[in-house]
Amino acid sequence: MNPKLINGNRILDNRGSLRFSNELDLKNIKRFYTVHNYNKNFIRAWHGHMNEDKYIGCIKGTFQVSAVKIDNVKKPNKKNKIHNFFLNESDSNFVHISKGFANGSMSLEENSELLIFSTSSIKESLKDDIRYDVKYWNPWQISQR
Repeated sequence: MNPKLINGNRILDNRGSLRFSNELDLKNIKRFYTVHNYNKNFIRAWHGHMNEDKYIGCIKGTFQVSAVKIDNVKKPNKKNKIHNFFLNESDSNFVHISKGFANGSMSLEENSELLIFSTSSIKESLKDDIRYDVKYWNPWQISQR
C-alpha cells in the first residue's frame, strides 16, 4: 500500500482548541516515540522496514515527510517514486508509511517535533532495520517559486 495522508482537524472556540485525527486507527500500535529537530532544514533519512508500519504526525513546527518503495533491499531503484507530504502542528494530519517503504523527514522550522506510532516493538524493529544514505533519494531541495 502506498503511503497516504490521514486527515486530522482542529476546532477553535473561545475556550481554546481541540486537535484530533478520528480516522487514525491505533489498534495495531505497539509503541510510540518523538523526534525533535533543533534546526531548520535538518534531514533524518532514509530508514526502512519490511515488516513495520509507521504513522507520523507533527506536534510542533513543520516537516516534509517523504517515503519510497524498497523494491530491492540491497540496492533499491533510485528512480522509484518519492511520495512527499507536508505536516504542520496545526493540521493534525498523519502520514501512514506502509511496511516495505523507506522514509525520511526534514524540519522546515526550528524546534520542530514529530510523533511516530509503530506497529513493531523495539526488538522487532531492530531486527527489521534498513538504512540508506540521506541523499540516496533526494527530495530535500527547497524550490524557489
